[in-house]
Amino acid sequence: MQKKPILALEHISKNFPGVKALDDVSFSLRAGEVHALLGENGAGKSTLIKIMTGIYRQDIGRILLNGEEIHLHSSAHAQRYGIAAIYQEPMVFPDLNVAENIFIGHTDQGLVVNWGGMYKKAEEILSTLGVSLDVRSQTRGLTLAAQQMVEIAKAISQDVRVLIMDEPTASLSAHEVEQLFALVRVLRDKGVAILFISHRMEEIFQIADHVTIFRDGKRISSYAIEEVQQERLIQDMVGRELEAMFVRDFRAHGDQVLSVRHLSKEGVFDDITFDLHEGEILGFAGLVGARRTDVGLALFGIEPADGGEILLRGKPVHIQSPAHALELKIAYVTEDRRQLGLSLSMSVIANLSLPQLGKYLNLLGLIRRKHEIETAERYRQQLNIRTPSLWQEAGKLSGGNQQKVVLSKWLNTDPQVLILDEPTRGIDVGAKAEVHQIINDLAGKGIAIILISSDLPEVMGMSDRILVMREGRQMGIFKRAGTSREQIISAAMGMAEGEAGA
Repeated sequence: MQKKPILALEHISKNFPGVKALDDVSFSLRAGEVHALLGENGAGKSTLIKIMTGIYRQDIGRILLNGEEIHLHSSAHAQRYGIAAIYQEPMVFPDLNVAENIFIGHTDQGLVVNWGGMYKKAEEILSTLGVSLDVRSQTRGLTLAAQQMVEIAKAISQDVRVLIMDEPTASLSAHEVEQLFALVRVLRDKGVAILFISHRMEEIFQIADHVTIFRDGKRISSYAIEEVQQERLIQDMVGRELEAMFVRDFRAHGDQVLSVRHLSKEGVFDDITFDLHEGEILGFAGLVGARRTDVGLALFGIEPADGGEILLRGKPVHIQSPAHALELKIAYVTEDRRQLGLSLSMSVIANLSLPQLGKYLNLLGLIRRKHEIETAERYRQQLNIRTPSLWQEAGKLSGGNQQKVVLSKWLNTDPQVLILDEPTRGIDVGAKAEVHQIINDLAGKGIAIILISSDLPEVMGMSDRILVMREGRQMGIFKRAGTSREQIISAAMGMAEGEAGA
């Protein structure tokens, strides 16, 4: 017999100017269950969370807690009902210690804080979660995973009944994800209802009991996890069949563009050797700590190599800065688009023109706005950037559209070598397919591409050859054709090696 919902949302609708964020959505959570919520960026997930936590008020519909209607006016009000949320970036106070973060906001402390009692209670809460932390240490020095554990402990201290986890694993290593999932299972077994949001499909099948799909502000479907396949979820998310997640037209390559010989950086990576041709995609694969990104940073001059040789079209070059790399027509798309790839408060237009601002200035040093707008409009159409206006702040776009702006920004430099570092991290399935199509089209135009990705299916689906690294060492280069996933993983774990220059 199915348990009654602890929290139920009935016929919820929410409108913003020009946008119907939620359209007659009904959704429920049950005690002692992990319920995953899937959907592309813009599907309505964030709006739903904000209504559940009292940040937004619904236009239509009602919220029931244990069968009784409640009206939420703020996140603090929601917490008093036992509804709490943790996010991808933990919201801790770095200068307060662990115990202070756990109990901050409690109204039952009185005028005088019982420090000894607070520390003891904090230790008891962490102990029930199986977490070992010094409750007197500042949270500033904690890892992201440990900060999230503090946030979970804070929720427990407030007698949490419903815990919302919004992309909590996006910045965690595989080991940290396992630690987090162990805590989720502890909470589930204690009767907490958990809403879990992630773009990582494998995590959904690992941790969830049920899964619900949103699309275009509507609830599309719900399944018990053991009754559904990944392909069905993807189809429900995007509203169409995805016959091929990885769009790649394999063509003959052009001339050799880049040749790297025994590239090294002391204490970071050593003896990296490969060639790259026009229209070729060379994938970089490896486990956490493989140092793939460090090679990309060296080639772009952010952290220059201190040994080895780089030849660009047969001529030796010594890349010492990003400005020099851009002069050589080498561009780098960072894995952290929000912190390093974009100026979130600036418009789409401003972000696009920023690396090449000089070419938009007239003789008086003023921006030729018409030329700038024409360029931005060309990339908006070419990459299908969905934005209400080119003057929209980049930070207000969905993750997939932010990634397209970053790509446009560097394509505007007219690169001959394009380094893509985790180009589809944190974006939904539909946006991934679009980015893969863009990458394929760029290769078709003769751009030489280095694709660094932790998504092994992505590397194997998009690359012509795959360079595998392990702890700063090159384990070999594999041809795409005839190479299995097991071979790549074995090389990444140091159990096998590929051909030195396949």
